[in-house]
Amino acid sequence: MKSETSETDARQYLGTVIFALGVIISLLHIYFNIFAILPNLLQNSLHYSGFAILCVLVYPFKKGKDAQRSTLSTCLDLSIGIIAAVCSIYMISMEDAIYARGVHLNSSEWVAGTILIFTAIEFTRRTTGFIIPVLIILALTYVGWWGSMVSGVFKFSGLTPETILFRSIYGDDGIFGNIARISSTFVFMFILFGAFLLKSGAGEFVINLARAVAGRFIGGPGLVAVFASGLTGTISGSAVANTASTGVITIPLMKRAGFNGKFAAGVEASASTGGQLMPPIMGAGAFVMASYTQIPYTTIVLYSILPALLYFSTVAFFVRVEAKRTGIMAVEDEDLKVLDVIKTGGLPFLLPISALIGLLVYGFTPTYAAGISIIAVITSSWLTPNKMGPRKILEALALGARNMVMTAILLCSVGLVVNVIATAGIGNTFSLMITNWSGSNLLIAIALIGLASLVLGMGLPVTAAYIVLGTLSAPALYNLIADGHIAESIARGALSGEAKAVMMLALPEQLELLAQQMPLEQAKILLASVPPDLAGTLRDIALSPESALFTLLSAHMIIFWLSQDSNVTPPVCLAAFTAAAIAGTPPMTTGLHSWKIAKGLYIVPLLFAYTPLLGGSWPEIFAIFFFALLGLYCFTCALQGYMENSISLLLRIILLVLAFFLLMPSTAILQSGAALCFFVLFAVNVRKSSQKKQES
Repeated sequence: MKSETSETDARQYLGTVIFALGVIISLLHIYFNIFAILPNLLQNSLHYSGFAILCVLVYPFKKGKDAQRSTLSTCLDLSIGIIAAVCSIYMISMEDAIYARGVHLNSSEWVAGTILIFTAIEFTRRTTGFIIPVLIILALTYVGWWGSMVSGVFKFSGLTPETILFRSIYGDDGIFGNIARISSTFVFMFILFGAFLLKSGAGEFVINLARAVAGRFIGGPGLVAVFASGLTGTISGSAVANTASTGVITIPLMKRAGFNGKFAAGVEASASTGGQLMPPIMGAGAFVMASYTQIPYTTIVLYSILPALLYFSTVAFFVRVEAKRTGIMAVEDEDLKVLDVIKTGGLPFLLPISALIGLLVYGFTPTYAAGISIIAVITSSWLTPNKMGPRKILEALALGARNMVMTAILLCSVGLVVNVIATAGIGNTFSLMITNWSGSNLLIAIALIGLASLVLGMGLPVTAAYIVLGTLSAPALYNLIADGHIAESIARGALSGEAKAVMMLALPEQLELLAQQMPLEQAKILLASVPPDLAGTLRDIALSPESALFTLLSAHMIIFWLSQDSNVTPPVCLAAFTAAAIAGTPPMTTGLHSWKIAKGLYIVPLLFAYTPLLGGSWPEIFAIFFFALLGLYCFTCALQGYMENSISLLLRIILLVLAFFLLMPSTAILQSGAALCFFVLFAVNVRKSSQKKQES
């Protein structure tokens, strides 16, 4: 009895320590993000140090349901965390001394630096599993040892251990480099903002608002899941967190309405995956993208709205068609009203989100906008019954830090891999390989990247998968998309004078061809003949700055979207497995359902590649959006074999053809004709459904 009491006391004491440490870490981040300006390395080092200590408390060495955490093991874990934090701060404090010695490390720096790297690997293992630690070890040993044994394009002569250690810690892409900077600023502040929203009651408000808005429509419970997950994505930015938080309400609601359990779980997993695509937060990947591309965060968010709506529309289409097929209507006892929901708890969600969007639009930094929005959450909560007093504020601070542990450790540690990729030039080599393997075919290149993202996603969190894939394959994708734009200009005879001069220099024997219009395929063949050493120069000259920016954005958005597929694609699909646990359905079968429902993850990136959905004029963008909506509905009906009534195999094939023409880049006349055909088929199917009801 005494041992049980002492064990309970120990757990309570540990919980208090974690709570207090979380509050301190959050306050420290608020201080150096809003009130102070610290050197990047120092800020990132403090960021890593705080989460190193919190990590060993939240993620003990011994894990599992039956793991007994003794006082001794807790003290050992805490000692490891403190040692890692001390080594981190010590190495940054010695930077000037190391440079003064001509970039040479003394014995204490060797010891501290080595401990820092090994503890980072261990903390990454605790939080994310073995895949990333193995990648880190392979990367570091590649540039120091076995890279010299490799033949071919990946052969690397090698660096000294001292150079590897120095670059890993002090390099722009190292453990305290650019990615760690993103983690310590944008990502943390938005995670903290999400924690304040949750503690203010925004999570319950989102569910109730979704039920009030969507509950009365056909397949209402499924639409509630779609709507709620989209809104929850503005809070958490995590597919698994979305699934766990909204799924406990929406999945039973869908099952009670009559949806199959596997389908209900698949809808929730798919909709929750879309939460990371939904502005304004979009998970950590949006901030990483902004840092990599130097494209303003506000631009990324603005041009992500319509693609995110396309994705959620696809999931909603599956829900509606399935509801029609199985005869599911709205939940009978759904009597919530939108105004009542907003009155009872909407302000802590609506006002801060509005303030956040407004500040971003007016050009304030995301970090500053998040800080002001946190204040708006607290202030607006006092206008509702769920007021945030000192206790709730402290709970939100602690929750924000705890929710950030895995992301902080991951984003710092993955810098060790990115640093090696940048140092050894693997990214350019891999990009050339993708170009060669695809035969310079953009569609094949996207398929290869999608396959790579699925394989990486089996062991890496989504953000890490995007970072690795973006570093490796974005240059190839950018070049292929840019070449498509240049080929179109050549075909129209609209190439600029400077670009024509480069083409003439590269292909003097083709002077006559360059002076006239030609078929697009011929233009592509001509462009492919340009030597690689002049191709880069041609791209720089032929693309306007705005066109180059949106080409780069398209390349990264394709990779960002494809990196989400591991959440819903078997054999490893954590969001689908989480939904399956709630629904009580077989995990793998649920994964297959979620994979089918989340088809927008593969279709929308094709629009990024082949249409001006990103960067076109707004009339062009809205036209693409409209036709894409119709195309996605055709595609959904064809897959499900149902529209307003059951459809034949021939009609399913016709719908697939119509979907192709509605989604592909083509003339407005062709797409309008396809849309007209769809509306005719839809009207006929509605009439058939009405006749069937009258007969019954």
